[in-house]
Amino acid sequence: MPQVTSLRLLMNHSSHFFLPKPRTLQPIRPLSLSVVFSSLPRRHNKNLPSSPNPLNSRSRGKSSLIETKTEDKPQKMEGTESIRFNKRRAEGKDKGDKPKNLQLKARKLNPVNTTCYLQVLGTGMDTQDTSPSVLLFFDKQRFIFNAGEGLLRFCAEHKIKLSKIDHIFLSRVCSETAGGLPGLLLTLAGMGEEGMCVNMWGPSGLKYLVAAMKTFIPNAAMVHTHSFGPSPDNDGIVMLDSTKFSEPIKLVDDELVKISAILLRPNGRIDPKSGPQESTIKEGKNESIVSHCANNESGTAIKPGDLSVIYVCELPEIQGKFYPEKAQALGLNPGPKYKALQLNKSVKSDLLDIMVEPSDVMDPPIPGPIVLLVDCPTLSHLENLLSVDSLNEYCTNFSDDRSENAKVVNCVIHLSPSSVTSSPDYQRWMKRFGKAQHIMAGHERPLKAPILCRISLSRCVNSNYMVQFNLRPLTSLGFDKSSIPVSTNRSEIVKELLTEIPEIVDAARQVRQLWDHPVEGNGHAVSSDGSIIEEPWIDELGLPSCLENICREDMEIVLLGTGSSQPSKYRNVSSIYINLFSEGSLLLDCGEGTLGQLKRRFGVEGADNAVRSLRCIWISHIHADHHTGLARILALRRDLLKGIPHEPLLVVGPGQLLRFLSAYQRLEELDMEFLDCRHTTQASWDAFDSSLDADIEKSAPANSGNGVDSTLFAKGSPMQSYWKRPGSPPNNSAAQLMLSKLKKLLQDAGLERLVSFPVVHCSQAFGVTLQAAERTNSVGEVIAGWKVVYSGDTRPCPALIEASRGATVLIHEATFEDEMVDEAIARNHSTTKEAMEVGEAAGVYRIILTHFSQRYPKIPVFEATHMHNVCIGFDMMSINVADLPVLPRVLPHLKLLFRNEMGFDESDEVVHGVGAVSS
Repeated sequence: MPQVTSLRLLMNHSSHFFLPKPRTLQPIRPLSLSVVFSSLPRRHNKNLPSSPNPLNSRSRGKSSLIETKTEDKPQKMEGTESIRFNKRRAEGKDKGDKPKNLQLKARKLNPVNTTCYLQVLGTGMDTQDTSPSVLLFFDKQRFIFNAGEGLLRFCAEHKIKLSKIDHIFLSRVCSETAGGLPGLLLTLAGMGEEGMCVNMWGPSGLKYLVAAMKTFIPNAAMVHTHSFGPSPDNDGIVMLDSTKFSEPIKLVDDELVKISAILLRPNGRIDPKSGPQESTIKEGKNESIVSHCANNESGTAIKPGDLSVIYVCELPEIQGKFYPEKAQALGLNPGPKYKALQLNKSVKSDLLDIMVEPSDVMDPPIPGPIVLLVDCPTLSHLENLLSVDSLNEYCTNFSDDRSENAKVVNCVIHLSPSSVTSSPDYQRWMKRFGKAQHIMAGHERPLKAPILCRISLSRCVNSNYMVQFNLRPLTSLGFDKSSIPVSTNRSEIVKELLTEIPEIVDAARQVRQLWDHPVEGNGHAVSSDGSIIEEPWIDELGLPSCLENICREDMEIVLLGTGSSQPSKYRNVSSIYINLFSEGSLLLDCGEGTLGQLKRRFGVEGADNAVRSLRCIWISHIHADHHTGLARILALRRDLLKGIPHEPLLVVGPGQLLRFLSAYQRLEELDMEFLDCRHTTQASWDAFDSSLDADIEKSAPANSGNGVDSTLFAKGSPMQSYWKRPGSPPNNSAAQLMLSKLKKLLQDAGLERLVSFPVVHCSQAFGVTLQAAERTNSVGEVIAGWKVVYSGDTRPCPALIEASRGATVLIHEATFEDEMVDEAIARNHSTTKEAMEVGEAAGVYRIILTHFSQRYPKIPVFEATHMHNVCIGFDMMSINVADLPVLPRVLPHLKLLFRNEMGFDESDEVVHGVGAVSS
């Protein structure tokens, strides 16, 4: 169920803050507060500052593997004696990167006395925040079919154990089916001392997906990949021979189950999800050009991501009852021959001159249940599905007349979208399986008229998540809805909240007044009758000039994910949506589940509009909790803008991110362009602007207005000399073209500049500054626009403080509580106190804390004093720039709402081995 704003339910007010539902309460543990940066000068600066490198580049260049013992010690930050950090982690040389010697586990299986069921883990049929995933459960073994975004968070919320997963199957190799795979693998890798080892199965292109994940999953060796079907060529193109395409491929065959795959391809035309004829992403010398679907004399050429799979799961038959009295009557003595007959072998009678067959002394075997998992993503694939002859042995009709060799299918799980399953041809195809039960688990908008009405109410259901289909024991064969969570409506949530915290009614009234009484620049609030209300909580500096007469349609910050490491029940991983309303939007980081969070916040259509309006996505560093939701967002935008003239979306990120995107681009078109964060530092912008100025002066009138041309890197030009300076980014005309494009799209969005600056976390980690353009106030004065700074993941560092000078809002990571400073240093994160002190040192107007360790599932441990300009972030919290003056006043009400939830919750602790490699 989507998260609900408890205060908002009571206030019946427009959405400003979205908070998760509370449970129980405990007092806050007070913590001491000391100012680390007190020696640093405090000043305001409207202009964007340069961004010095916080690390000692000379000593970093000398470090080597020989220095392991000494370099693991915390390092002091250049420019201050108070801040320490883990230098090896900042350089990407963590001890945790050592590969593990992982082996596949041998499990003792019992095919008869076992519990077996299929369970739908996510359908996307309500809020569409998860992709369809299916669990095949055995007592000693687990199989997962598809690992879309949200799977890990779903399993954590519903207490589904992942420790016995041996096999992961993908019905397609694309972002929709595999978006949650990195988080799942990181979690499995962090379990126990030795981690886990799994088999991964999928159609052609699986190697590209694994290659993409190897850029940020150091334990990728734990995955044993098994790709089936035609292999792609060196350009990533799959050539299909239609005459040899639909034969079943046996994948697993053991005592528990036999799993086969039948491939589907798009027939006759280009897959509508494939994008333009040619796609290119470039950054410097790295380039990936991929051609799309085409037909030629030798067959059909498609991208690997266009292949789809039907999985056939067949449980072994159960042996019929053995009758010893019949064996004795046929002259057999008890002993080894009894066992041979039970193993379906013929034996010679001990007393009679005859051969005894198993059928002479046993009941006929009971066929094992059969389940089909069908992923038919487009109507073009449906043409192929209708002609697959290898499925004929599983087909029958509504009568009991069956061919002797026909196999009875007990359940069909449809992963196909509703746009396909609602078609008459698909409906007729479903009827071929006779009395099989059908589960519609497809990922798209629910139909206005449910599909189940067209088949049979008793045989087809629109799947709720967690619905089960029992396979063993046979006495329980069929649907089991006992695990489906009971839905809770708004009135029930409010009733429970009022019972637990009666004071919340008065709190809601007080919060409502914050918006009813506007705040003036002198720190006073004006009531509805015009009287002045003293507000001592407003800081003494008063209202910044950039907020004078600010419009509510100017900017809104939506915290889509405020947790670290991996998704949890209450906090998703990092993502911040900067809503510029009519001017578009930006994403700062894009962890797994970002699309689902957009759908929770804005609804399905609202999320589509949000994705359409994206002007840029900025990624801080290549840890899984900050970027693995990117491909899903790009794929959706590609689909939404199909056939509409548009520009590829610009992604700004660390250089390693390009490797991930290039590998993914071989699977499916992402319709994007890339710019390295190094090219968006203040120094890069200054050099870029200088070159443009020089170019304008030298260029002829015919070249005016072209922005960047061939004279940009002329010998002796300012840009040419800049690129040759030590430590500068390489000479790269493609990057300059992207900078020109970025500058234009920022201007169109009402922004003056986007500036990246290096921070201290891992190799190529960055923070970012967004500066709004100047505007004119009510008296005609030109005033600076608002300034938002996002720290990314980092230790406190001079570059971050300098970039935050005079910022309107600083969004700062606060992964650990103050008493865990040693762990914060070891992992190059910040504590709550350190984050606040960075903001105070830089003279920031408002500080928003985020990226909390998942050990704090509801609200982190923090010191209540000195919180006059600080806000604790929650998933779905929406902060309008016009509401910044009242933002700190909400904190006491958050404390009330979560008074029994503050602190470490043992029951919700996540695997910290994941955090060691990904947060």
